Amino acid sequence: MVDPESGLSLTIARIVQRLQGSSLHSQLERQARVSLHKPEIKLESLKEDIKDFLKTSGWEKKLQNAVYSELNVFPSPCHPAAPPEHMKEPLAYMRKAQGSWEKRILKSLNSMCTELSIPLAQKRPISEQKELLNKWNEMGTDEPDLSLFRPVYAPKDFLEVLMNLRNPNYENGEQPSFRNHLGLIQVPLKVKDIPELKEDFSELGLNIGQLGIDDSAQVPPEFFENEHVRVGQKVLAEQDSAAAQQYVRQGCPTALRADLWALILNISNQPEDILYYEQLKSNVIQHDLLVDSLIYKDVKLTASNDDYYFVFEDYLYQVLLCFSRDTSVLEHFTYSSATPPKSYIRGKLGIEECAVFYPPNGVIPFHGFSMYVAPLCFLYHEPSRLYQIFREMYVRFFFRLHSISSHPSGIVSLCLLFETLLQTHLPQLFYHLREIGAQPLRISFKWMVRAFSGYLATDQLLLLWDRILGYNSLEILAVLAAAVFAFRAVNLMEVTSLAAAEAVLADLSTLKVMPLLQIFLFATVT
Repeated sequence: MVDPESGLSLTIARIVQRLQGSSLHSQLERQARVSLHKPEIKLESLKEDIKDFLKTSGWEKKLQNAVYSELNVFPSPCHPAAPPEHMKEPLAYMRKAQGSWEKRILKSLNSMCTELSIPLAQKRPISEQKELLNKWNEMGTDEPDLSLFRPVYAPKDFLEVLMNLRNPNYENGEQPSFRNHLGLIQVPLKVKDIPELKEDFSELGLNIGQLGIDDSAQVPPEFFENEHVRVGQKVLAEQDSAAAQQYVRQGCPTALRADLWALILNISNQPEDILYYEQLKSNVIQHDLLVDSLIYKDVKLTASNDDYYFVFEDYLYQVLLCFSRDTSVLEHFTYSSATPPKSYIRGKLGIEECAVFYPPNGVIPFHGFSMYVAPLCFLYHEPSRLYQIFREMYVRFFFRLHSISSHPSGIVSLCLLFETLLQTHLPQLFYHLREIGAQPLRISFKWMVRAFSGYLATDQLLLLWDRILGYNSLEILAVLAAAVFAFRAVNLMEVTSLAAAEAVLADLSTLKVMPLLQIFLFATVT
């Protein structure tokens, strides 16, 4: 471990280094130069006067938000002597498992490439470029023949990999004993129990006002809602990311959600951001990638068939096609256990200098990937802003849901947390489902991998994602999954097969997120 003082200095050094290359740094320099011409700036107190000017003109707040954003995204620094891969993932067996999984994905992609005789990437003919540009806002009307394409993998394939994870240093005999975990995840990771979760999610307590409960038609708005909206407007006026993050723990008013999320994620949609989005768009127009067909196929299989999201089909294509070309996404691999896949320029196989990341953002989409974007379309209607919000949500949260790691918000920890909560607090239900061959994780895994997108009603999903942003953690997904099983426990105790259990839990669209979370965490006797 790093001692707190040197850890702090390492963090400061890293943030300074990262901000030095940013547009905010050059804007601050420009503002400082401009301030030199102001009469209130005196030579004898130059440093203090410029600091005061940046504070009063709002630039200090922008710097604070940028620093806060960096602290939220990047992990605490490792010990200086630790190898760089420790920042990606400290456990060697997890790194190895992730590496094997990546090889499988790449093999699947390459074999599809060979079978269909389609190159990984090629320049589009000029006529095709013009056609794509003309129909950019109505790509959903296009009906390419995608019958031969298949998703590279689906969540159930990924679950099989996680079920086979083992720590080689941990003696865990095949014979069942009280030390064995009865669930599907067999790795020894530290996960929180209900008292720890109660402490972490204390703002969700029964005696604290919540949007998702206290804004229902039965509760007069003057009790909570009106005041909460007023505070939200004040937070937005202050433009303070940290305050916004604390505020959304009690939920976002619908009218303020888009701006509050943008503030938490430090997205301001500057002219240079819009220009960057346009550059990505021109890359899509010019080059055709194999992953484009995977994106088309995924949207057609998921969002296009969803009652809530089918209207956003065009937005989904725009965002996901641009995302696949965005090399700035590669930066998140410094703190992700995953490694971006590489391919070779045609005819240069094996020559390392000719290796390129493929796709350019390093992320191969899987079945259901487009559902990470779909709910955001309700909040953002301007493509470049929608794009930036999604990219930031992905590099902060969603990448953890499809990579193997020991991080508390990683999918392995979430699965273990879910199974541990059920075993501890609903042992009869857990044992019953296990005995009939309906392991609970087989049902809940797809909910967690998609962060419940496509399963909950959209208003409920957005209330859940408010709390993910508020707590900067995905652990609430596992808590909600356990709460759903607790809510349907009576029916589940009657079932005698996996199919029947799945039928009981097939439709979550009528569930209310906040009452379920509150009851499970705060009203259950532990």
